[in-house]
Amino acid sequence: MIPENPRILVSNDDGVEAAGIAVLEEIARELSDDVWIAAPQHEQSGASRKMSLTDPVRVRQLGERRWSLGGTPSDAVFLGVHDLMDDPPDLILSGVNRGQNLAEDITVSGTIAAALQGMQLGIPSIALSQTFGWRKGDVPHFETARALAPDLLRKLCKAGWPKDVVLNINFPDCLPEEVKGVEITRHGHRDQWRLHAERREDLRGGAYYWIGFEGKLSNTEAGEDLHAIYNMNVSVTPIKLQLTDEPTRARLAEALGLEVSGA
Repeated sequence: MIPENPRILVSNDDGVEAAGIAVLEEIARELSDDVWIAAPQHEQSGASRKMSLTDPVRVRQLGERRWSLGGTPSDAVFLGVHDLMDDPPDLILSGVNRGQNLAEDITVSGTIAAALQGMQLGIPSIALSQTFGWRKGDVPHFETARALAPDLLRKLCKAGWPKDVVLNINFPDCLPEEVKGVEITRHGHRDQWRLHAERREDLRGGAYYWIGFEGKLSNTEAGEDLHAIYNMNVSVTPIKLQLTDEPTRARLAEALGLEVSGA
């Protein structure tokens, strides 16, 4: 149960100085007067659930209830909860990410990893992302997340969700007044490969590569997160870490003459 004035821990993967985390802090302060910040010192996009197990994590206090960490989003949430805060938070908010976390993105996203880390610590957690680059140019409309998130978060916190689930919210690439509505979605699958690598050469003749995403739209189905965003709706997707495909598990057990344990 999330109280009306929850203690909130805010984190992200874009770094503690990112524009999106400043927006999320403003959003959090509309929900609570007890807001804490613990975020990576540098951008950690694509870090997924990496934790710094072989390197020390250096922590720098930037102000009251505000820390910068030389590690990953998962490090930031873990240390924020276990060491930096005097008592655990009631709610963890991660974001607002500069760019979408949809479909296959959720498996590499540091934004979602921070929320998953919170979930594993038994704390209700939500990831928030502002899509951009598809409709209105190359500048993310953080004002859309800023305008719509507080009321949406209040409703979601009142409704609640299971302990093994995190909520993944994506705001569409448009102005607040252009948003058509909110959809509760499932994570989709792209029909086009969006990653590409560009080969370059340094001044000494050595090769290096930039890996990035291409802005291609996919064919989508109603109910998918991609479909909601393409149609200028806010996407709210409940996700969990249960990755087992049960039909394939049953089929393989039958092929090997085995029983499916726990079925």
